Amino acid sequence: MLIEGRNAIKEALNSETTIEKILIAKGSDDNSLKMIVAIAKKKGVRVDFAERKVLDRLSETGKHQGVIGYTTEFKYCDLDDILAESKEPKLILLLDGIEDPHNLGSIIRVAECHGADGVVIPKMRSASVNETVIRASAGATNHVKVAKVTNLNDAIRRLKDEFIKVVALDMQGVKISDSRLDGDLAIVVGSEGKGVSALTEKLCDEVISIPMFGQVSSLNASVAAGIALYECLRQRTK
Repeated sequence: MLIEGRNAIKEALNSETTIEKILIAKGSDDNSLKMIVAIAKKKGVRVDFAERKVLDRLSETGKHQGVIGYTTEFKYCDLDDILAESKEPKLILLLDGIEDPHNLGSIIRVAECHGADGVVIPKMRSASVNETVIRASAGATNHVKVAKVTNLNDAIRRLKDEFIKVVALDMQGVKISDSRLDGDLAIVVGSEGKGVSALTEKLCDEVISIPMFGQVSSLNASVAAGIALYECLRQRTK
């Protein structure tokens, strides 16, 4: 798998990600690239230099910033691994129908910034963690557990068995600030187009909404996730 961009490479180097090789554009005199080279050599990671046009040809995003890394394939965890996190109260995101890799990457980044225990995605109707997701996450994929499950509804049932409150984000729910979000919690985020599926929503303990006053009727999924996670933290730290 390729990872591209300076932040993504730095995060990978500072995590447990296995990097097989890093390719740097020849003639680069940027301090951040020099730092990447220094860290890579210290950790015994092979560093090669190539003409920028070679990186342009290899790049899948077109935004490699002069550096591309070759890593092993992304390793998903199990839902049990997320539940095994010792942190209390628990905070988990479940994604229903997030098929845009940029959105998935942004949500993982938001989850990491807000201290979520993990992100759960279904095997079907979902983007997978690839180079685009890693770049969009700014390296957060190295720090957030991502579980890929066969059935999202079964995952919700398992969370409820563990006495974790499960809420779905939907425009028709109760106002988010009126809901108790300070205990063990899992938030289901749907796609902008379809939202959370009806059966999945019915399985949840509560449906919550984010008040909106403009003319646009919906939020980007990663923005909605960020607002919901912030409200959780606000309630937990007030």
